[in-house]
Amino acid sequence: MRRIADVAEKYGRGDIHLTTRQGVEIPFVQKIYLDSAIEQLESAGVGLGATGATVRIVSGCPGNLTCKRGLIETKELARLLDASYFGQTAPHKFRIAVSGCTNNCAGVTVNDIGVMGGVEPRWQKSECFNCGACVYACPTGSIEVVDDSYVVDRLRCTNCGICVSSCPNAAWTAGKKGYGLWMGGTMGKRPRLATKVPGLTTSKDELLKLIERAIAYYRANGREKERFRAYARSPGRGEALAEIRSFPQTPHLEVS
Repeated sequence: MRRIADVAEKYGRGDIHLTTRQGVEIPFVQKIYLDSAIEQLESAGVGLGATGATVRIVSGCPGNLTCKRGLIETKELARLLDASYFGQTAPHKFRIAVSGCTNNCAGVTVNDIGVMGGVEPRWQKSECFNCGACVYACPTGSIEVVDDSYVVDRLRCTNCGICVSSCPNAAWTAGKKGYGLWMGGTMGKRPRLATKVPGLTTSKDELLKLIERAIAYYRANGREKERFRAYARSPGRGEALAEIRSFPQTPHLEVS
């Protein structure tokens, strides 16, 4: 922090700007001083890449470490993703966020890649007295009654677990907790909510491999200044997701 301040005073006007992702920008540095400024920042261990066509700083919420609603650990995962990808080149800016639950405090759905903690609900007929509270409470309308059974539409379900918490008789339980993956969200002039990859994984290893394949796919297929949303949008997304799932990982970033 001291070095950042020194560089801002020596090569700029003494000003710094903190971005929404907690990146630090130093404005008003003339081009002739850029190399010297960068050298001094890097010599102090300051990572560069908060702007430009790069993977930006990974953001995340506190997760289950301190939040009672957190379903997954977020800080370690966010640090791991940041260490793997921050500052690496991409066709355009690329943002990653991690949220501990579907309250989505980290804005997962407006990031290129988002990880969200979730639960996979399971219904037990023997415990249900047909009150319908789950149908009323489900925010996405994913639960319906079919032949005296309560059925979840897995493509619409966001794994929020509200059906579990709202059931007065424990007919709904958390079958498993894990990671939900979202792709292709963005803000800007053409905002778009991310597309949820169907299903929930309990394996961090599998999650990291799929993220790596998605980024490798984007690097191989993305045109300059084209956001990742072009490859995760709803039309044809089944084919795109199939290609991403089978896309080879970048060797030097392979997750063991």
